[in-house]
Amino acid sequence: MREFCMKWWNRIATIDMLFIAVVTLILSFVGSWLKRFPGFSLLGALILALIFGMIVQFPIRSIYVKNSAKHAAGVKDAAGLISNKLLRLGIILLGFKLDLQVLFTQGVKCLPIAAVVVTLTIVVTYLLARAFKVSPMLAILTAGGTGICGAAAVMGLSGAIAVDESQQEEKEDYVVMAVATVAIMGTVFALIEIAVFPLFGMTPTQQGVAAGATLHEIAHAVAVGGAFGGAALNMATIMKLSRVLMLVFAAIIIAIWWDKTKATVSTGGKRKVAFPYFMLGFIAVSILGTYVPFLNGIAPTLVDIAYIVLGMAMAALGINVNFRAIAAKGMPAFAASFITSVLLMFFGVGIAFLLF
Repeated sequence: MREFCMKWWNRIATIDMLFIAVVTLILSFVGSWLKRFPGFSLLGALILALIFGMIVQFPIRSIYVKNSAKHAAGVKDAAGLISNKLLRLGIILLGFKLDLQVLFTQGVKCLPIAAVVVTLTIVVTYLLARAFKVSPMLAILTAGGTGICGAAAVMGLSGAIAVDESQQEEKEDYVVMAVATVAIMGTVFALIEIAVFPLFGMTPTQQGVAAGATLHEIAHAVAVGGAFGGAALNMATIMKLSRVLMLVFAAIIIAIWWDKTKATVSTGGKRKVAFPYFMLGFIAVSILGTYVPFLNGIAPTLVDIAYIVLGMAMAALGINVNFRAIAAKGMPAFAASFITSVLLMFFGVGIAFLLF
């Protein structure tokens, strides 16, 4: 135990870790502040933090780690540790955003729809991506982000995929590619839906259902629902949060599927499955936030903290991102997500007309 604690202390208590922690915290706060303004709100705090992380890697490399292999290795390790561990903490805290009482009462009709939408979207996106020669890991991350809840889903599902140390850097690049893809898709289709939904003759409730069932980030669904009034905003939020709940089941299923069908990490001859135990924390926190009065009252503050923590993880991913890998491998996954997003929009409108 002492050896374990010393190992982690030596890894955490470094000047490079302090430096990256401060940088990512600042970038996360900046992203959270900017998301309040028109235009930036469509991107959301997590995407902004990722973009800022990608930008600051240049001055970090040219100034801080220049001619210092020790600092270069320290920065890479610190950013990797922050993106990995804070991801799980942030996802757990994000459970405070789910009001289970609302979902199981007002949203009871939305839950089975969310299950169908998420399942079909993930399957179609994955199969399209694989048909376009996208690697299985990037394909499933892009599929999850497209089908569930954008950047948070990509990061959550990444924790369900076990890779050995030699694949870790590639995995981080794939996470960034998938996040960038769903961020662009969500923003583009949010603008499209604001423009075309009034042409379909839908009621505000139907507009909200369609937005929540089809858009990628919570911010996108809220923006479109809000554009059509209070009733649309309420249904968009409920429908979208129903899809967010599916992240728990998707992460567990994908963890088992990945273990059985893809390369499994082995340590000492034992199988190591990346079962996403932090998703159980997500559910536990959702239950506590819904039914414990004290926690219910401070849930919005805890959700804000969750986004700050996730923003740090996203900024850390941006600091380590490999731009060449994105340029070389990202476009086929982007194409698969785009095609699925078009199909999803029409499917969501059809569901809204048929069931609401």
